Amino acid sequence: MTPKPDASRLESADAVDLLGALAQPTRLEIFRLLMRYRPHGLAAGDIGRLLAVQHNTLSTHLAALEQVGLLASRREGRHIIFAAVPDRADALLGFLSEACCTERPAACQPSADPSYPSRKEVQPTDAPLRVLVVCTGNSARSIMAEAVLNREGLGRIQAFSAGSRPHEAPHPLAIGLLAELGYATEGFRSKSWDEFLGPDAMRLDLVITVCDSAADDACPAFPGVPMRVHWGLDDPAQVAGPVEARRAAFRRSYRDLAARVTAFVNLPFEKMSLAELEPVLAAIGRMDGATEKSLERAA
Repeated sequence: MTPKPDASRLESADAVDLLGALAQPTRLEIFRLLMRYRPHGLAAGDIGRLLAVQHNTLSTHLAALEQVGLLASRREGRHIIFAAVPDRADALLGFLSEACCTERPAACQPSADPSYPSRKEVQPTDAPLRVLVVCTGNSARSIMAEAVLNREGLGRIQAFSAGSRPHEAPHPLAIGLLAELGYATEGFRSKSWDEFLGPDAMRLDLVITVCDSAADDACPAFPGVPMRVHWGLDDPAQVAGPVEARRAAFRRSYRDLAARVTAFVNLPFEKMSLAELEPVLAAIGRMDGATEKSLERAA
């Protein structure tokens, strides 16, 4: 009897196809995003929102990834859901590391502690994790992070934002981008972190600083906050030039924030101790787009 081919092994031609599909920045981001939302995946509209990619462009990229078997799609009601096929990625990793594993097999053992565990089914909670996102002006990065955390947290997270030296109002390009992507923007305002201080302030669980200057400011002792982490990103509001260049900077900042948030919300943080959670959140802060100062602080 002829032995059945090993589905976990790739031929060279298959590996070339997979590498070709991933050798494009947006397609790589799509696959990384869906690996964080495995096994159930995301609706095409949610993928486009989280990556700030237009529908026509997104459809082309999804089709390219599905054609080589890195994604699978299914219909649920009115939505098409796309899910990553991790076995296909594992086969590619196995193909690329075959020589390494021959010479140093111990170096190729799978990690027992993955950085970003698969998303768990959402359980209703009366005690969501209360997160305050802080930057200096509370006009762009922290506003966008608040929006994504509240939407992707699905009730498990209650997010707020504030600034050490707040502007008069949120940046119009930040609000415009959020509105374009389907977020409700009516309630956003720039506010001081003083609103979260004092004996009558709400209890917070986590403070995330998203700009280096806010991280360097003398951060006050927020009532009851057991943990503070830094996710430093460049300020898109500092980009000058034509309006399209400025909009592109806000889209990049949004995508970097959305990547961090999706890694965060897919953690089983309700079951993690502070000692377990803090280094994982710090690792999330070192994802693509991190400022040099942010990386230095994490070193």
